[in-house]
Amino acid sequence: MKYYTTAMMNKLKTIGLIWVFAVVTVQAQVPLPAKKQTEKIAIINGTLHIGNGEVIEEALVYFENGILIYAGPLDGNSLGKYVVAGVQRIEAKGHHIYPGIIALNTFLGLNEIDAVRATRDYNEVGEFNPNVRALIAYNSESKITPTVRFNGVMLAEVAPVGGRIAGQSAVVQLDAWNWQDAELKADAGIHLNWPVSYRNTGWWAEPGENQRQKWEEDVLELRTFFDEAKNYNKIANPAPINLKYEAMKGVFDGSKKVFIHADDRISITSALDFAKSYGIAPIIVGGADAWMVTAELKQAGASVVITRTQRLPNRVDEAIYSNYSLPKILHDSGILFAIADVHSWEQRNVPFEAGQAVAFGLDKEEALKSITINAAKILGIDKTCGSLLVGKEATIVISQGDILDMKSNNILHAFIQGREIQLLNSQRMLYDRYRVKYAK
Repeated sequence: MKYYTTAMMNKLKTIGLIWVFAVVTVQAQVPLPAKKQTEKIAIINGTLHIGNGEVIEEALVYFENGILIYAGPLDGNSLGKYVVAGVQRIEAKGHHIYPGIIALNTFLGLNEIDAVRATRDYNEVGEFNPNVRALIAYNSESKITPTVRFNGVMLAEVAPVGGRIAGQSAVVQLDAWNWQDAELKADAGIHLNWPVSYRNTGWWAEPGENQRQKWEEDVLELRTFFDEAKNYNKIANPAPINLKYEAMKGVFDGSKKVFIHADDRISITSALDFAKSYGIAPIIVGGADAWMVTAELKQAGASVVITRTQRLPNRVDEAIYSNYSLPKILHDSGILFAIADVHSWEQRNVPFEAGQAVAFGLDKEEALKSITINAAKILGIDKTCGSLLVGKEATIVISQGDILDMKSNNILHAFIQGREIQLLNSQRMLYDRYRVKYAK
C-alpha cells in the first residue's frame, strides 16, 4: 500500500482544484444550448432579406414554437395582429434580417485541433467507406462552433473526407446538446472523391506529371464498386448483408444524393459521364474549372458547390480573379450553385466569400441565396430551411450591417428553430478581456 504525507496530499488537492478550474473554464467557453421557444417573438422595423431574392424595407417577422407565422411588410394589419400584449418585441430599425447561413461540405464538429490526431474524426481508414456516417461522429460541444455562429452560420453539412468514397454527410443545426439533438438530416448524401489524371509535383504553377494509367485504373475500380452495389441492391433479401453496399441504397433510384469532389475540367466532365451512366444527377464539389464546362453541367442537371473562392487559380496563365468571378458565371448559365469553404473554423468566412462574388458581378441577393436557399436546395432541406417564408423554421440572423460585408457584419441576435442562441465564444471573450486591459 502506498502512503501519502500531508504535504503530498495538499499538493494533490491543489492539482485537483486546478484541474477542476481548467475544466470549468473550458466548458464556460461553449455556451449552453438555448431552451425551446416558449415566448412569441416579433422582430419589427428591420430590412428583411427573405432569401429568395425579395427584400422588404420596414418589415415584421413573427414566429412562435420555432415556426414562422408572418414575414412581410410592417403595416397596420400586421402590427395589430402580431405585435400585441405578451409578445416579445425586438426592435431592428436600421438593421438587417436574414435567414441563417448554411455551411456546406465542412468537417466542423469532426475536427478540433489539426495537430492532435485524437480530435480528428473526419477521415476513415480504407478507400470505399459509403457506410461511414459523419453524424454519429459530430461533436456538438466543439469550441469552434460558437466562433462560426458569430458570423451568422446556423446550419452545417458535416462531411467526411479521404479515400475514394469518404462516406455520408449529415445536416446539423449548430445549437445542440449532442449529435441526436443536432440532426436535421441524417444522411444527406454519399461523398465521392474523383480520381485526377494530372498531379502537381512541385510548387504552384510548376510542371506536374501525367498519371493517365493510374487514373483509368481508379475509374475502373469505381465502376466495379458501383456495379456490384447496384446488383446487390436488386436482391430482395441479400445474405450475407454487405454494409458498404447497403449504404449505397438510394443512390441508383435518386433518393440519395451523390456529391462528387472534382476541380479540374477533365475530372468534372469524366465525373458527369460516370454519373450519367448510373442515372445520377450529381453535385460537383470544388468545381474550380466549372466555368469551362457550363453547358455540360447544365445538360447533366448537375449542381455545383464552389469551395474556397478566396484562393489562387489552378494555372499560371489563368486570370487571378477567376475564382472570384465563378459564381457569376454559374448564375448566368442557369446552374444551381452554392458557395462553401472546406475546413471547420474557415466557415466563418463563408458570408464574406459570397460578398466578394458581389464585387465581381453577382447580384447581392443572389449571393445571399448561394449560402442560404441554394444550399438548402442542394441538401434537400429547402422545404423547412434556407429562406424566411411562412411555415418554415425560424432560423434567423439579425445583423447591424450587411452580413456579406466583413466591415459591417455585426450579428446582434440569432435564432435556431426559434431559440435565441448565445453569441459568445472564446475569441470574443479574449477580445473583451484585453480590450479592458489595454483601454486608454
